[in-house]
Parts: sequence; structure tokens; C-alpha cells
Amino acid sequence: MNTFVIADPDKCIGCRTCEIACVVAHSETNILTQENNDIEFNPKLSVIKTVEVSAPIQCRQCEDAPCANICPNGSIINKDGVIYINKETCIGCKTCVVACPFGAIDLVSEYKDGEVVNQENLKCIDNNKCYFKERIIANKCDLCIDSPDGPACVKACPTDAFKIVKGTHLDKSIKNKRKKSASLL
Repeated sequence: MNTFVIADPDKCIGCRTCEIACVVAHSETNILTQENNDIEFNPKLSVIKTVEVSAPIQCRQCEDAPCANICPNGSIINKDGVIYINKETCIGCKTCVVACPFGAIDLVSEYKDGEVVNQENLKCIDNNKCYFKERIIANKCDLCIDSPDGPACVKACPTDAFKIVKGTHLDKSIKNKRKKSASLL
């Protein structure tokens, strides 16, 4: 069973520290020393605030991932138990965005070495000006797969609202709930 991260909305204060930690963890350069307009600020989770609740929404690492099943070129794979987007082959077709039941996938401009990547052969004409169009790719939580310390959002949250859920935890939880249900009979 795939591991995932879930947040407790009763503990979330909507501070967006998790979003910043996510961006810092996935940035190739130090975003704290860059000019404001050069920052690649594309967190792989989104804090949603309503009148009643605030909570980060992020990929649930679905076992039968609809995003992976519908990706037309196989750019979304299960890599070491993480539903992972291969940025190199993603074509930004938006199909995964439509398929995700949680709204956990965004489309963002691709950056490389701190610079926006343009599409090689797609030019846009607007107001008689010709320019290259940015390459757009899918973006979602990858559980900080390259970090030995695990998801940055979990470590950065000041209220400990995040919880890493592993398959073994779910098995124990299910057994405990069944025991409680049986004791009520």
C-alpha cells in the first residue's frame, strides 16, 4: 500500500509554512536569496482556506491512480511506492488534472537552472509580437522522494498537523476499528 501524507484540519492554522517548505525542498537554487520575480514558487500541495476550515490538499498516492491510468504517454509512474511525474516526458496535456479526484495536481511552468524553459517549436503571436511559449508540466506531491528526511511539509508544520500514513498504520487502524465495532454488538 502506498504511503501518503494527510493533514488534520483541526490543527492546521493556514500559515502556508508547508507550501514554503515544499518549494525550498524542491528548488534547485536557494529561493531565499533570489529576486522576487525569479522565484520558482510551485508548491506540490495547496493550503485551502474557507470560513470553516483550512487544510493543505495534496496527492493521496492512490493505489489505482487515476492520473497514472489516464496519462497518454506514461509520464506518471509508481516509483518506489510514490506516484511520480516524470517532468522530462510530461507534455502538459491536463488529462491528469481532470482525472485527480482530490484536485491535487497543478500545471506549472518548467524551470531549469533557475530559468523558465520555453517550448522549442511553439511560438505565440500576440499584439504583433512573437515570443516563445513556456513549457507547462504537471506538478504534484512526490513525498520528497529524493530526500532521506522525508516530506518537508511534515517537518516544517508548526502545529504538527501532518501525519505520514503507511500501509501498516492503516492495517492496525482497520483492526482496531473492527474490534470496537464488534464490542458494540
